[in-house]
Amino acid sequence: MAVPVSQAWTVATYVLKQKLMGRKKYPLVLMLEPLFRCNLACAGCGKIQYPAHILKAELSPEECFKAVEECGTPMVAIPGGEPLLHPQMPEIVAGLVARKKYVYMCTNALLLKEKLHLFKPSKYLSFSVHVDGQREHHDFSVCREGGYDIAMEGIRVAVEAGFRVTTNTTLFDGADPNSVRAHFDELMVAGVESMMVSPGYTYDKAPDQKHFLGRARSKKLFRSILSNRKKTWRFNASPIFMEFLMGKKDLTCTPWGMPTFSIFGWQKPCYLLQDGYADSFKELMETVQWSNYGTESGNPQCANCMVHSGYEASGVNYTFSSLKGLLQTAKGIFFSEYEDEGAMKLLNEWKPANHGPLVQIGSPISKSATELQEVSGD
Repeated sequence: MAVPVSQAWTVATYVLKQKLMGRKKYPLVLMLEPLFRCNLACAGCGKIQYPAHILKAELSPEECFKAVEECGTPMVAIPGGEPLLHPQMPEIVAGLVARKKYVYMCTNALLLKEKLHLFKPSKYLSFSVHVDGQREHHDFSVCREGGYDIAMEGIRVAVEAGFRVTTNTTLFDGADPNSVRAHFDELMVAGVESMMVSPGYTYDKAPDQKHFLGRARSKKLFRSILSNRKKTWRFNASPIFMEFLMGKKDLTCTPWGMPTFSIFGWQKPCYLLQDGYADSFKELMETVQWSNYGTESGNPQCANCMVHSGYEASGVNYTFSSLKGLLQTAKGIFFSEYEDEGAMKLLNEWKPANHGPLVQIGSPISKSATELQEVSGD
């Protein structure tokens, strides 16, 4: 199983409860952002482009717990920024685990090895390590040499300590599908529980605006990567979402499926767009004009989006909306190879892009270990 049976059962019963209650709009995962500061400066991420006083701000444990209770989802993802820079992150995680929430704490793993002793292994906690590909590609993506080796070491140490470890990989234009498939092999050998993969989608504040994937290129890339799968690969995603990435399934965006709460409040409408903030989850759900978002809305900001935060919940909703959805999902779980001669031809003919030399982007807050400690308070 890509996830523990208890987690799969909890999510399934939660979704079915929403269906029985007649709720058409309900959250699946809370994206909880306790801070924006980070010890990396990735060219495809806009978080650290905020001014210094914003990067120094952070949510308290009490604010995090209140947001979780408001939202009511069974799963909580903690992105950032880098969550391990938050001095109270162990307290936040422990509080969520005590509430029996399935927590995916996203991390670049630069601090994972030294901070690991502050956490306890639990079926409710998974370290979701950001690894964007094999060594050269990952280091280029995060704009830091040696980042891949540190991340993989963090994974190995956490797995050996008995923690659940998953990974998340974001792919941009120019990604080599053959290298990505080799990357999946490396992650499975390292002992990760499962992998999540998604196309990159533009942040307005991101320094690099040239390498975000459009829909046509996304489908071509993911068809070549996810077809003809190895049986050893395990993915932390709905089979329907994976088929959507491959161009085999049409889904409409569910922008309310993964609501985001940060130091600014509840983000309208979703993790990737910033059209203002609501003071409460109830206000978010009731005041956002949801029909203005998603590819079918005609909103140019949504035209090329295929990312996990918008469509994973759509895949889960598809599964539980009909017997057909359940059967197609079951087929995707038990017959997951997706044999495709055309996709194999794409792999054989793919020519890797020359992305040029690694660009090191200086963080506005942290350029050394000493500065990181000063900012985080450790």
